Amino acid sequence: MEEFIKVMKALSDPNRVKMVKMLQRKMMCVCEIHEALGIAQSTASKHLKILEDAGLITSRKDGLWVNYFPSDGAKNAYVASIMGQLRHWLEEDRQLIDLMARLPEIKRENIYSGDGLQEPASLQCSGPCRENSRAKSPSGKISGKTPKRQNKQQGINP
Repeated sequence: MEEFIKVMKALSDPNRVKMVKMLQRKMMCVCEIHEALGIAQSTASKHLKILEDAGLITSRKDGLWVNYFPSDGAKNAYVASIMGQLRHWLEEDRQLIDLMARLPEIKRENIYSGDGLQEPASLQCSGPCRENSRAKSPSGKISGKTPKRQNKQQGINP
């Protein structure tokens, strides 16, 4: 029963369901996933880890990139069954329809270079895609960083 519960818990978050649905359409790196969902890169990485631990997705290193794709379910019958069903589920969901329509435009090569020129590697994808970098996403947020909370004792509300 543990494996079943692990799979179900992994799919209990809307962003993780969206990630699986996106990965069923195309192989992606964490920077592309964070761009598509508009979440912090560290959050995307944590979600990917949960999905990978449950056996729903797999990753493969390709040079400096880490590519994520759906698992074939060979090691877990629950994964095989749910992945087969999930491919057909939620096809009428408006959020997923809009997200899937944007997928072809989301490419790692274009995420941090609006003019098509490649940025130095230190400004490209951070997290599992590329190590030791901090870059601003189009939303203006700095990827990989979270703001520090102020202590209430200092008189500043968090």
